[in-house]
Amino acid sequence: SCGLSLELAVSASKKLNIENIENPNLVLDLLRTHGLTQNQIRHLISNRPLLLSADLGKTLRPNMELFKSLGFSGASLAKLLSKEPYILGRSLENQIIPCVQKLKRILGTDDNVLKAVKARFSLVEFNVETVLQPNISILLSHGVPNSLVVKIFVMEPRSLLMRTYRFSEIVNEVMKLGFNPNNLLFVLAIRSMALMSKALWEKKVEAFRSFGLSKDEIDSAFRLQPMCMITSEKKIMKVMGFFVNNLKMKPSIISKCPNLLLLSLEKRIIPRCSVLQLLMSKGLIKEDTRILHTFRMTEKTFVEKLVKKYQNEVPDVIRAHQGKI
Repeated sequence: SCGLSLELAVSASKKLNIENIENPNLVLDLLRTHGLTQNQIRHLISNRPLLLSADLGKTLRPNMELFKSLGFSGASLAKLLSKEPYILGRSLENQIIPCVQKLKRILGTDDNVLKAVKARFSLVEFNVETVLQPNISILLSHGVPNSLVVKIFVMEPRSLLMRTYRFSEIVNEVMKLGFNPNNLLFVLAIRSMALMSKALWEKKVEAFRSFGLSKDEIDSAFRLQPMCMITSEKKIMKVMGFFVNNLKMKPSIISKCPNLLLLSLEKRIIPRCSVLQLLMSKGLIKEDTRILHTFRMTEKTFVEKLVKKYQNEVPDVIRAHQGKI
């Protein structure tokens, strides 16, 4: 039963025409040899039962060896196969090898191909000419250097798999906002816009507007940190609400420091505020301490300068930092 439940084993068997169990056992042995756990094998066979009757010499073993040659091994290979079981059934000569070769021509190295495929396992199942090349051409026509095209592949290949008309809209919008196509922020802006629908984008814009920010201020925040728009609408409301309502900050100040929206409210912002308020109440730090600067400190620096330094005088500073006050 390959470790499947009885129901799944029966379902899988109905899709197969196996006269003996030798081939299925060889398939299972091959999967185990390449590092797949019993749970991963169960998931794989549940989604792709025909693998049990696959030709090991013609498809299964060569495909797995190719991915190993690219740098997939152990856990990463197991993850690839469990996430994209249909890859093992694709033709090596007609699909996988041509796709990998074309990706390598674009990305330059096996290492970049590995990173791109890890970021989007299904990448090797697409037709590079009809799906990827048109979007790559759009980037190049706008002056994006090949090095940044590679960055998009490695960071968020999903954006390059979008319909060409929508991808073109996003690139044009990013250009209108004033992003430099030679800068990494250009790539991050495309990535952010590509990750959501127009409707969701507008909801997030409205969330910022509800605090009185103008379109220019929102656009400026996006130019400074494109990742701020990936933040959920709920988090935008919570973080902006905390700074504006609890700390009495002007919304315009937050728009000039959009990295704050990427921080965890519960794990960083609130505990650090508790530490600062405690130390201010004891007169150990000034009331005009640059609060925003303390949020940007690394955890190590914050602990050294504001927790360990005062823990003997104010033992509660440790509990404050742990979010227990």
